[in-house]
Amino acid sequence: MPISVNLDVMMAKRKIGLMELAERVNITPANLSILKNNKAKAIRFSTLEEICKALDCQPSDILEYVKE
Repeated sequence: MPISVNLDVMMAKRKIGLMELAERVNITPANLSILKNNKAKAIRFSTLEEICKALDCQPSDILEYVKE
């Protein structure tokens, strides 16, 4: 997939676990895990916004375009 999700990297930098971030973002841990493990097909902008707020980062810190 040409879009890579680097959520795990940002979570490690911010020293926040999956359960805590899921609670802050108001998303199920299972859905956050799917996103974190680069298995998601889509993400809502509202979810991305909440993740960025919780991690104090930009969308480009989480999403990356990778040429195939």
